[in-house]
Amino acid sequence: MQQYEIPRHITSDASDNITDLLVERVKKTPNLPLYGVQNEAGEWLSITALEFETQVKSLAKGLISAGIQPGQAVAIMSRTRYEWSLVDFAIWYAGAVSVPIYETSAPAQMEWILSNSDSVALFIENAEHLKRYEEIKNNTPLVRTVWRFDQKDIENLSALGKDVSDEQLEARRRSAKLADLATLIYTSGTTGKPKGCELTHEGFVELSRNAQVELPEVLWEGTSTLLFLPMAHVFARFIAVIAIHSGVKVGHQPDAKNVAPAMASFHPNFLLAVPRVFEKVYNSAEQKAEAGGKGKIFRAAADAAVAWSMADEAGKVPLGLALKHKVFDALVYKKLRAAMGGEVKYAVSGGAPLGTRLGHFYRAMGLTVLEGYGLTETTAPATIGRPSKVKIGKVGYALPGTKVAIAEDGEILLAGYNIMRGYWRNPEATADAIRNGWFHSGDIGELDSDGFLSITGRKKELLVTAGGKNVAPAPLEDPLRANPLIGQAVVIGDQKPFIAALISLDAEMLPIWLGNNGGDKSMSVAEAAKTDLVRNEVQRAVDEVNRSVSKAESIRKFVIIETELTEESGHLTPSLKIKRNQVMSDFSPVVDEIYGSGPSTVEAAVNG
Repeated sequence: MQQYEIPRHITSDASDNITDLLVERVKKTPNLPLYGVQNEAGEWLSITALEFETQVKSLAKGLISAGIQPGQAVAIMSRTRYEWSLVDFAIWYAGAVSVPIYETSAPAQMEWILSNSDSVALFIENAEHLKRYEEIKNNTPLVRTVWRFDQKDIENLSALGKDVSDEQLEARRRSAKLADLATLIYTSGTTGKPKGCELTHEGFVELSRNAQVELPEVLWEGTSTLLFLPMAHVFARFIAVIAIHSGVKVGHQPDAKNVAPAMASFHPNFLLAVPRVFEKVYNSAEQKAEAGGKGKIFRAAADAAVAWSMADEAGKVPLGLALKHKVFDALVYKKLRAAMGGEVKYAVSGGAPLGTRLGHFYRAMGLTVLEGYGLTETTAPATIGRPSKVKIGKVGYALPGTKVAIAEDGEILLAGYNIMRGYWRNPEATADAIRNGWFHSGDIGELDSDGFLSITGRKKELLVTAGGKNVAPAPLEDPLRANPLIGQAVVIGDQKPFIAALISLDAEMLPIWLGNNGGDKSMSVAEAAKTDLVRNEVQRAVDEVNRSVSKAESIRKFVIIETELTEESGHLTPSLKIKRNQVMSDFSPVVDEIYGSGPSTVEAAVNG
């Protein structure tokens, strides 16, 4: 079995927990700004380490006065905002366990998480969340209190704890040890009911302390990042914790539509996002350049960027290419950096592989994307690239104290202090996932001689055609989604005679693309899906992808469906992963017609 590991730099004391990271930060730099909070005028107001800890302690005392006991579960359901981290740390200071719920969750999902976790209280953001909770509160009798962020509940709760002594609070803060449960994070659930991952204090503490040593260029006192991913996701949650340890200032932006202006005003030094965000930034810039009559310049700049990065990676950049890169830096790359706040040097990408072309493009424009790999079950990152050691197209190598191995069937196996304790109240699933000391990820991958990991697919998603050919959907879907016109691509063909795809259009980019390509900008997604203009562009994208695979793996037919595949439609998880079972169920008539002799109206939408 191929295996790679790095010993940990730091081993924490068994009595430590996550709150020690904040205690240590306050002792070291009490006046260092840890958060930026935007006021109504759009100004970023700083909150120092000492100010944050003071607020955390007051709120934790309020939780104690409200009857929260050590080890009890308290749920948080909110968009990404400062109060999320405040409440999270207050729960830990009170010795309790936090349970995140995605703010997009339906009442039935809320009910499952609240009841399965035995949550005794719930923090929500607004009246709309309360409305959803009201629908299921009779089925969650253990929840005795609900607090809202958009009212004065945090202020009132903090005031409630005025009679709790500092000694009482310190005893509570010290009650949890390294091996104890810190949080229950429920998987976003591409299939079946979400499983609660039991993540310990050790996973967060050891990862924070060891990762900071490995990434000093990214994580240092006084640097900053803007969080816009859901805080309920383990990726954003881990960054929120390691930021405390490293002295990184964090700003929050809950609305995806406001990320660009927030970056411009907050000036982050590094970002974290999923590949879809990087794709949309690139596609938006390209289409805006096209609309302004500068599309040719942008594409030339992009081609030069990729060529420069590849040459630089190989160790020698020709003089002509170096000069071209310098010119395009002034004309194009500099403007893109300015749009991201002007200070961004690094980005961390996870959740799916980032295309090689995009990796080289961003590197050449001055933004090194550090790809990483991890799951909820691994407390976020298990591998990540280092600023001084990046292989574009690969998701880095093991963090200190973690192990990566490849099983005989190609499955990625992981071990280390960051692995979950198990699935909450699900011993069968735990026994299936953790065997002989290794967590079985379900992903397929490869390790190179330097320990760098490549992700090639997901075990459960492998398609086996009627001819016996194994096909991983991701290498076909990921490059298709990089096209500005395509929102999502779902490759199908399990037990079928050939590979096909369901394609949805990107509603946000569609009018811009239509305007740039002689189409009617007012067309809806459904109307555009039927036009030759759009179908020809999708065919071009499919042809491009097919050139990189064998005939047996190539997409022979596709259908442009007339609706978007989104989280709201029920076809994507909050981390933007495809719910394949749901897609196959909802579009089964379309699938049947792809492989049958369906009506001519559907066949008209099928090319290839």
